[in-house]
Amino acid sequence: MTVVTADISVRAPDIARSPGFWSGVLRRLRHDPVAITALAILIILVLIAILAPYIAPYDPSKGSVIRRLKPIGTEGYILGTDELGRDMLSRLIYGARLSLIMGVVPVPVAFVIGSAIGIIAGYAGGLVNTLIMRTIDVFYAFPSVLLAVALSGALGSGLTNALVSLTVVFIPQIARVAESVTTQVRKLDYVDAARASGAPPATIIRVHILGNVLGPIFVFATSLISVSMILASGLSFLGLGVRPPDAEWGLMLNTLRTAIYNNPFVAALPGVMIFITSICFNLFSDGLRSAMDVKS
Repeated sequence: MTVVTADISVRAPDIARSPGFWSGVLRRLRHDPVAITALAILIILVLIAILAPYIAPYDPSKGSVIRRLKPIGTEGYILGTDELGRDMLSRLIYGARLSLIMGVVPVPVAFVIGSAIGIIAGYAGGLVNTLIMRTIDVFYAFPSVLLAVALSGALGSGLTNALVSLTVVFIPQIARVAESVTTQVRKLDYVDAARASGAPPATIIRVHILGNVLGPIFVFATSLISVSMILASGLSFLGLGVRPPDAEWGLMLNTLRTAIYNNPFVAALPGVMIFITSICFNLFSDGLRSAMDVKS
């Protein structure tokens, strides 16, 4: 029994974490032009957000009454101006910072917390699983949008509170996926052999389970970033996220909604940026999921 267990304990992590697997994922991902294009656009957006002070032509908070709602293509203002005469290009560039922070940050935090909760519940099983998962199910009684709005309303507006609200929204979703895949893995032969050999639960989870469940959980988590982008923009649109005069795409949609009839193209620009970013996250997530599917 000891010999068999040792052999399994060597092979299981090698299969899950072998360099050949990840090199194969990267190779398949490189041959997916849609995913690569989406990733390239996302990298450009991140670089734009980082370099905003250097590439934005104007101060995003400085406006002028005489320059209100200039149309796209106006000399000196390529994308026009908003309702306060502020340069739209500069505000979109600076808006990428807060929009990406609000869209991306909650997902990794929820990934860590939700994965830990789901893996513990899936491995423990029995009463522990029932208690944890029934508590998680309470959050599923509310749609994600309603839960995010309720939490943000209770905590108050602001960037930090919006991030906390979105993180809480995604933790139950990730925890459920983590519990599901962990329950499947813990029933496999090499986990039973490790348990029979007397290995402590912490070692079994670290050595035998993590490497086999983090991949599916990670792929699912990446698909939530686009949802997070939309929810974050919605919170700012409702006044529950970023506060004026900060530039954020959802907040810009809110302030420009009264100009939709006067200058619809300028008013639609923040929505276009939200749409493009969300689609790129979705496409890259789909490509990553296909690349990690060895059977396909």
